[in-house]
Amino acid sequence: MTRRLLLGCSAVGNALVEHTRDEGGARDDLVAVTDDTGWVSTLRDRNVATVEADPTDPATYPDSAAVVLVASDDPARNVAAARAARAAYPDAMIVAHLGTTPTDEQRTAVAAVADRVVDPAAAVADRVFEAVGLDGEPGVEEGSEDGAEAPLGDEGGEKPARLLATLRGLSGPLLVVAHDNPDPDAIASAIGLARIAASIGVEADACYGGEIAHQENRALVNLLDIGLRSFDDIDLDEYAGIALVDHSRAGINDSLPEDHPVDVVVDHHPPRGPVTGSFADIRPAVGAASTLIAEYLSRYGIAPDRELATALLYGIRIDTKDFTRATAIDDFEAAADLLAHADESTLERVESPSVSPETLRVLAAAIENRDVRGSVAASCVGEITDRDALAQAAERLLDLDGVTVTFVYGYMDDVIYGSARARGADLDAGELLRDALDPVGSAGGHAAMAGAQVPLGILSEVSESESLPDVVEAFVAGRFFEALDDAPAQPTGLPPEFLTD
Repeated sequence: MTRRLLLGCSAVGNALVEHTRDEGGARDDLVAVTDDTGWVSTLRDRNVATVEADPTDPATYPDSAAVVLVASDDPARNVAAARAARAAYPDAMIVAHLGTTPTDEQRTAVAAVADRVVDPAAAVADRVFEAVGLDGEPGVEEGSEDGAEAPLGDEGGEKPARLLATLRGLSGPLLVVAHDNPDPDAIASAIGLARIAASIGVEADACYGGEIAHQENRALVNLLDIGLRSFDDIDLDEYAGIALVDHSRAGINDSLPEDHPVDVVVDHHPPRGPVTGSFADIRPAVGAASTLIAEYLSRYGIAPDRELATALLYGIRIDTKDFTRATAIDDFEAAADLLAHADESTLERVESPSVSPETLRVLAAAIENRDVRGSVAASCVGEITDRDALAQAAERLLDLDGVTVTFVYGYMDDVIYGSARARGADLDAGELLRDALDPVGSAGGHAAMAGAQVPLGILSEVSESESLPDVVEAFVAGRFFEALDDAPAQPTGLPPEFLTD
């Protein structure tokens, strides 16, 4: 299959060929069609397969192409070539150079059929390289069993085109689903993917299940005025496609029905089961899903607005614990790019929210009631009024000397809530809580952080000689430490049954 097709030639097309030469790229994956005799001679001298013909005539095109670059200096011919390319290759990524002094009508015409439109500018060649994925940054090929990396300039370079093709193929709006009780990475990734869909005219809503309870997360959403819908207000029948961000399986840690059809998955956690969808990009080596979304924005030449850039940057910083945990070069590069667009003053306000008296009380109770066994600390804090305080206490208990796994739990409104954290441990916190509490409630999460909910049920019917906190502690701690004896290890790579279509 022809991977790259050059229609027309100019300084932009010439720069593309030169870039391929500098990177040692193969010539057999590049075909040029131009009727400019001078460029025909130049391209052929460089061993580029060149057809001397009208670049606006689809009869001269190869049978297939993954990426099409429209690169004439003539705006009218670029409009015609872009339209012909879209008709010939509905699923290809089309990057169209506007040419010299285009009219507003020509700009509109090109924008209607191209995925990215490149205005004449000094940095035009660099923007084209980013848009078509030719800068050689690493990615993971879908369907890989071991998570091995492949250059984006090879098969991985088709990811941006395939994502847009999947979105464009939807018959209606897209629903982007974050995992339940979303963290900043999930929130930012959801609104970022919705922004990408909107850039090609696909309506999209970002949503979440559960609550946004953590004080910093609430501050993020409120200060940036992030438009994230509650899943409770969603009618799935109104959407033609579903995308998952920061998790990879419907019904597992989200509010979708289990095994609900999914079209797009963007995640950085190794999945524990089969992942299905028309498009899936799962890279366990990367520290945050926000990094992947930022990369796609860069590929498409979409400059994030202040709110989106700030949210993505914060998502990366939180999931990598300020670049000290599970961090890849991609995370640093994405953060550096986002920093130019983000609002640092807003970040400071998000990171320093007021702490409620309830949070301080729960933290004090977690410290006082801790049950430490080896490197694991569990603590029952009794009745609570803010379930998010559990997550903050679990995070703070990790600062105890020698502790690598924490689990803090309490109850409110006839439900027992728990939050677990792991740092530098071999076990998977999400799977540990599933083993311990899923049979009597619901539990799940990731290797480093997880949560659980268990109906209080008959435990609330205690005798006068018993206290409810003691009964809850005996029940939950018993199941937790029993599961800990055979704790599941953290997943690595991608499972053999990993699927993408």
